[in-house]
Amino acid sequence: MAGSNERRIVILGKTGAGKSSLANTIFGEELFSPDDTLNSGTIQCQSETKSLKGKRITVIDTPGLFDTDRSEEELKREIVRCITECAPGPHAFLIVLKVERFTKHEQEVINQIQEYFSEEAFKYATVVFTHGNQLPEGKKIKEFVRGNKPMSDLFEKCGGRCNIIDNKYWNDKPKREYRSNQFQVKELLKTIDKITKANKGSYYTNEMLQKVNVEINQEEAKIRQSAGDMTEEEIRKKARENVLKTFLTMLRVFALDVLLKIFWGVKSLTDLSI
Repeated sequence: MAGSNERRIVILGKTGAGKSSLANTIFGEELFSPDDTLNSGTIQCQSETKSLKGKRITVIDTPGLFDTDRSEEELKREIVRCITECAPGPHAFLIVLKVERFTKHEQEVINQIQEYFSEEAFKYATVVFTHGNQLPEGKKIKEFVRGNKPMSDLFEKCGGRCNIIDNKYWNDKPKREYRSNQFQVKELLKTIDKITKANKGSYYTNEMLQKVNVEINQEEAKIRQSAGDMTEEEIRKKARENVLKTFLTMLRVFALDVLLKIFWGVKSLTDLSI
């Protein structure tokens, strides 16, 4: 059970969907650094924590876990990093898609999400559409979603939840409040609160996330014995780094699809045929 004022949020999606920019829009400042090169996107998992609307919000931005142009070793390393950053588990997954013509690439991402996520994980998820300026004037995002069956199916799996935002063009005082990022961030935070309430204040977790959290807590206790002037935040960060190194070595033997299912798809490591 999580503290009522704490939220851990994992942002997922393919490279170029606007994950890092979404994280910046949520916090209202440039904390995450999108890469604007041709091979753009977050190179490694990054997390930031801030107080927002009376809550302690941690946002974990992920690399393109659904991209095919990264090596398996790179993706495995970042999945493990994501696990250590969000342990003991996220309160919400934000599945990021762009408001644009639906192509086979978007379909592939949705197929992968639906393959790797367990039904339990979808209870903690909402779809967030970026590039909101592409939405036709006067149209609401749910109308756009219902016009495409694969998107509509994903929307239903996520409990009928979706949000929209524009990381670049929407200002604070547009003609229509619906096209304001300030308004839409409030709506997104409300959605996350509804997810947490629907799950009775709990967060998504499984055996791996719980095991990582136990290791982090034990590592923190060791560090405190000789911490000197280190703050609690610094101790926690150092403990996560140490545990990350341990689990990278341990999980290197797993295939990529198995590792994804450990994080999202199964409750127990013994459920896996490895």
